Amino acid sequence: MNVASWLPTDLRGAPFYDMVLLCLGVIAVTWLLSVLTREYSWVDRSWSTVPVVYVGYEAYAEGFANVRLNVMAVLVTLWGARLTFNFARKGGFRSGGEDYRWEVLKKKLGPVGFQFFNLSFISPYQSILILLFCAPAHTAWVHRATPLGILDIGATTVFLLLLAGETIADKQMWRFQQDKTAKRERGEKVDAPFFCEGLYRFSRHPNYFCELGMWWTLYLFAVAASGMWLNWTLTGVVLLSLLFDGSVRFGESISAGKYPSYADYQARVSRLIPWWPKQFGTRATTE
Repeated sequence: MNVASWLPTDLRGAPFYDMVLLCLGVIAVTWLLSVLTREYSWVDRSWSTVPVVYVGYEAYAEGFANVRLNVMAVLVTLWGARLTFNFARKGGFRSGGEDYRWEVLKKKLGPVGFQFFNLSFISPYQSILILLFCAPAHTAWVHRATPLGILDIGATTVFLLLLAGETIADKQMWRFQQDKTAKRERGEKVDAPFFCEGLYRFSRHPNYFCELGMWWTLYLFAVAASGMWLNWTLTGVVLLSLLFDGSVRFGESISAGKYPSYADYQARVSRLIPWWPKQFGTRATTE
């Protein structure tokens, strides 16, 4: 099988070609592990590490001599370190640390339907998606002769601001969940079943907003390098946005089913883009 024959001409012989081969390996390994262990979060465990390898490899291919590629690699490494830390402290890398939504889907789809979902979406689609939203690094590599400019500096600044925002949002949510768990273990009443303070007063998912924002911002480096606002490497972040939209809708349907007061929170607070909350309704106080 000649994978290179499937690729556009500008990809053949480029570092991205090696990334495609690695992606195929990730698909095979994560799917096989999911079948053998009956855990379906192996791809989730690759989300924070594989992008660092992909973008870092593009910089490595130039001997770390290209400033734009180096900046992109450093930013994605910082992103990966934050996500890895947050995922690890929630137990994501431990045995049994499976995404709770997979269990819900197992019940909805049944054994056969879920295995088809695993074979088509969980391992292959998500792995390909990860490769695609890292693809702007390929555009930066193709146009590596373009010097660093004001758009690169602006993109770097925005990326770091979004990284700080997601770090704060994750910290606030982590403290809330830890406090909630501790109260339950002590047999105390939990006043709020879900978090709606801090950054979560302005967006129901500020962490997702910042996460998507960083990958849209990374695409700006491809724009800066190529001089074109639209190129095929935009595909990845568009598909990522659609995935997040579906994931948020599914997650919120679970929360709304568990907590009657969540509907009020949905009515008051913006779903994704931070905005001033509407001044009506009451905050979640009962479970």
